Amino acid sequence: MSISAVPLPPVAGPDPVKTTSEAAIGCLLVAGAAIAWSTGGALTRFVEANDNWTIVFWRSVFAALFLLCFMLVRDGPRGTWRLFQHMGLAGLGVAICFAIASSCFIIALSYTTVANVLLLQAGVPLFAALISWILFRERISSATWIAIAVVIAGVAIMVSDSLDGEVSPIGDMLALLIAISFAIATVITRRKAHLRMTPAVFLGVVIAACVASTMAGQFSTSARDFVLLFALGAVNLGLGLAFFVSGARLIPSALAALISTLEPVLGPVWVWLLHNEVPAPRTIIGGAIILCALLLHLGWEYRRQKRVAAVAR
Repeated sequence: MSISAVPLPPVAGPDPVKTTSEAAIGCLLVAGAAIAWSTGGALTRFVEANDNWTIVFWRSVFAALFLLCFMLVRDGPRGTWRLFQHMGLAGLGVAICFAIASSCFIIALSYTTVANVLLLQAGVPLFAALISWILFRERISSATWIAIAVVIAGVAIMVSDSLDGEVSPIGDMLALLIAISFAIATVITRRKAHLRMTPAVFLGVVIAACVASTMAGQFSTSARDFVLLFALGAVNLGLGLAFFVSGARLIPSALAALISTLEPVLGPVWVWLLHNEVPAPRTIIGGAIILCALLLHLGWEYRRQKRVAAVAR
């Protein structure tokens, strides 16, 4: 599943002591994460297994193993244990959201195009702002309100394909559920600034694997599918997250989000090149509207963060 919408670390801007080279490394790592995540749809299209829950199970198992090894290497056994101890109910909430999203990603691809799934997720930061306003009455700037309205219009255009049978409404509804789940996880993460993403996501894929184990019709797959599922779990999901959490703390959060939009841009391109899956015209139009709104808003936010950092110095 794509996780370009994964909650950003609550970082207002780069630490003044960060060097230019560290910031460059941060940009490269976040870009690497976006590229890794963008391969999810193309890899899934290569899998021949007919049981979606079997795919969810093995992908989640491999992702969990990779993330556990990553934490053990980075933080050591004691540090990893402390991460889980300090995760709290907020971490459990993020884990549940991620379990829902990661499971729905595979199922949604059976009903709709990769472009529909990825481009709908591009609006997650703005959906999160809307949820924060509804639940906590957090102030939303005029620029953000405009961006939210434009994104909703883009989503409406994309989803309209399902009204005349171009794509299944089930797929688009699952794609929206993915976006909403990630938006809720983003809100939780912002309100609990101490929350570490990696253990929460690890728990999320473990939950997804447990649920999938009860739903899967079988666990056996071909050797070819097994390799593809390993790549989906360890590389697409696990390595992408490892790159992101390592790089996002070295650069402003708006810049990290901006670079992460490489994923919804590249994802449909890989599927088009490798599988000749061409998005419908309304998907392209609606997706372009969403991406433009997001890029303009993130550019505005990045400039605002730079001004705040300059004043703080």
